[in-house]
Amino acid sequence: MFTLFFVTDLPTTVGSTYEFASDDANHAIRVLRMQAGAEFMLSDGLGAWSQVKAIEVKKKSMQVQVIDSGFQEALPTTITVVQALPKGDRAKEAIELLTEAGVDRIIPWSSARSIGKGSDKFSITAREASKQSRRFRIPEVTELATTAQICDAIKISDLAIVFHESATQKLSDQVSSHNVAHLLIIIGPEGGLTDEEIAVFTSSGAKVALMGRPILRSAHAGIAAVSAVSALLKVW
Repeated sequence: MFTLFFVTDLPTTVGSTYEFASDDANHAIRVLRMQAGAEFMLSDGLGAWSQVKAIEVKKKSMQVQVIDSGFQEALPTTITVVQALPKGDRAKEAIELLTEAGVDRIIPWSSARSIGKGSDKFSITAREASKQSRRFRIPEVTELATTAQICDAIKISDLAIVFHESATQKLSDQVSSHNVAHLLIIIGPEGGLTDEEIAVFTSSGAKVALMGRPILRSAHAGIAAVSAVSALLKVW
């Protein structure tokens, strides 16, 4: 599959030429050693894409020609994941994994037992992970959210699932319908959710589910949850 880069001014007319000049272009030239004749993909990060061919390579930019162009429609189920922030690099890892899982929106959450901090670099992490996983839609990464804001998000979701190690209901028992347009998944911190957090989430309409017997790290639980729910909802 072709290497993917994102641009703000995506060329879409087949046969037209475009000056690819950015940090990504510099990376393609200096690191990937792309030469004239190389083919790759460009996208606006919102679903539109173009397959291009390098016709002239300069020191820091290249002239490319559009070979093909199209648009990738969004899936019928919009997936939002609330991620309680883990410590240090694990927060970045969580953003990367959720992006690779195909989520549409990531909400970093300052839970009672969170030890991580928000970062304005999370959006950059999602963008880079989107290139790596070759997805044409970069997920939105919101500002750090409060518990009250998560409750508001639960109320407007078609299905909201809180994963908790002490839950008595299996995930497969909590998903009874495939007709879910807006899915919300909540992943707690390494120290676990508090009784108060579980109470306010369930009172707002969320279901509490057990992911399985093994207890996953917070940074890894999201990708497992998205995979399992996507299969149950037949998104995959």
